[in-house]
Amino acid sequence: MNFVLGNVRHDQQGFATLLRLYSQAENCLFEDIAIDLAWTSWFDADMCAAFGALLSRLAHMNTVRLTNIQFKVETILSKNGFLCHYGWGQVVDCWHTTIPYHRFDVKDDRFFAGYIEEQFIHRAEIPHMSSGLLKKFRESIFEIFSNAVLHSRTEQGIFSCGQFFPNKDQLYFSVADLGIGIRRKVREYLRQNISAVKAINWATLGRNTTKSGAVPGGLGLKLLQEFIDLNGGSIQIVSDTGYWKRANRKTLMDPLAYSFPGTVVTIEINTADPNSYALVSELSAADIF
Repeated sequence: MNFVLGNVRHDQQGFATLLRLYSQAENCLFEDIAIDLAWTSWFDADMCAAFGALLSRLAHMNTVRLTNIQFKVETILSKNGFLCHYGWGQVVDCWHTTIPYHRFDVKDDRFFAGYIEEQFIHRAEIPHMSSGLLKKFRESIFEIFSNAVLHSRTEQGIFSCGQFFPNKDQLYFSVADLGIGIRRKVREYLRQNISAVKAINWATLGRNTTKSGAVPGGLGLKLLQEFIDLNGGSIQIVSDTGYWKRANRKTLMDPLAYSFPGTVVTIEINTADPNSYALVSELSAADIF
């Protein structure tokens, strides 16, 4: 069976494009699924995390192939290693703009920690942070992985990827899982029939968490939201039929026409930001005033 994919950008429409394709193919069983990229002239590389998760779900009971990939897209998706999983060779990233595509097992917490440390946290493009804030920033990113393991109950792994766009001063980083999704988890916890977008918003507010015990909860996004508000970047979350975005100090929530079978968190950092950041607890009175 043949399915056509359009352009995939790091935005709401990009997720809609991926989910439309997935909805068309999700009921296939023991089929040869060909994803035709002839009409895909642009693919934001960090969206490989969501795309890879969806293709993994489809490949569970089918054979999945990618066909007719335009040269420009093929180059991008070969540099980050995504196409290596579908029969293509690796292309050397001479400009070091990619954060490699990787699928992690739920027990690969140490490997994920090393991956974000080497590939994301210490990239030269990220604005300067104090040692204390850098530690909290690292913990916040890692909690997204932990959330996927502890909350989503995923058994098909966790997918991650990123891309630096020097001409746009943007660094993208995405993490996706194929778990039960935020809506179902929050509904079970609150015992309320809550919509997908409201469930995502609830999970991002303050100290809201569905974790039990002494382990701190939440999506790990409180500090990230504060940083992004100052930095001028953005955060997007897609789960079930919910789309949530934080940018320009405003929150956008929209329902999607099709459902994502898990959760995706994407972070955009404005790399043109000249500011240095620190925790208030690290600053002296003179620094504050």
